[in-house]
Amino acid sequence: MARTQLRFGRSDLWSYATLCIVILFWSGNFIVGRAVNGVIPPFTLAFVRWSGALLIALPFAWRHLVADRDILQAHWKPVLLLGVTGVAAFNAFIYSGLRFTTAANGLLLQAATPALVLLFSRIFFRDRAPLLQAVGVTLSMLGVAVIVLRGNLSAVAQLNLNSGDVLVLGGVICWALYTSLLRLRPDCHPASFLVATFAVGAAAMLPCAAIEAYAGSSIPLRAEVLAAFVYVAFFPSLIAYVLYNAAVKRLGAAPAGQMITLMPLFGALLAAALLGEALQGFHATGMVFILGGIVAGAIGDVRRTRPDAR
Repeated sequence: MARTQLRFGRSDLWSYATLCIVILFWSGNFIVGRAVNGVIPPFTLAFVRWSGALLIALPFAWRHLVADRDILQAHWKPVLLLGVTGVAAFNAFIYSGLRFTTAANGLLLQAATPALVLLFSRIFFRDRAPLLQAVGVTLSMLGVAVIVLRGNLSAVAQLNLNSGDVLVLGGVICWALYTSLLRLRPDCHPASFLVATFAVGAAAMLPCAAIEAYAGSSIPLRAEVLAAFVYVAFFPSLIAYVLYNAAVKRLGAAPAGQMITLMPLFGALLAAALLGEALQGFHATGMVFILGGIVAGAIGDVRRTRPDAR
């Protein structure tokens, strides 16, 4: 009799744990992006982020990059596509959108990431989402709505969408594309792939940053500005992308993409820890929905990919 055995290995649990670290760093990136609004132009911030991450990673990745040169050249199209969608365009859209929209709108729009990952995986690779995975995505998105709308779901009718929301949505679409298309990355060392995509992102942002500088944008080199540069180049870029790409390879696009729904919860925890903002009951309610959705999606993915006939 054939039946499905549900079993999470240590590597699966480790992947989910590292994704929590990734979401923590990206939540911090969201806060930094809002904090430097009006101080650092968006394309300049994106250029510093990726050129800084590239400079940090290059010495460690150089020997792998040399060894994988032929592979990267042969597969330059998927490398370029992934670098443009997940590095250059994603951050350009997000940093630009944060100038005009509220944190609530931005976080709510990012909750669309898991559903878009499932959609793109279906369009490009004919993947069928298990029922539990679809239910999990719905639960997680509901949890995000509870937190962002502070427990009053009827407040969604009062949200005012503007140009910033459109830009953030563009970034969300780019990230969902990157996540679903990561299976196209060439069979090379992870460090080589990472440096190649970072180089694409930095090269794409350079002319945009130059236009901002030519237009007269100046950056005060204060301690907090330099700290923002160091943070965005190291934590949400170099470390987070290493961990995220590895988790997508291990778990698949849909489970990894669904973890994005933890961002508003982690943002609330950071605000409580750093800004002294009190946690409310709706945070706990949202957390239950989000975590319940992630667990349901994980179980659905295990059932789909790991049958055990007996």
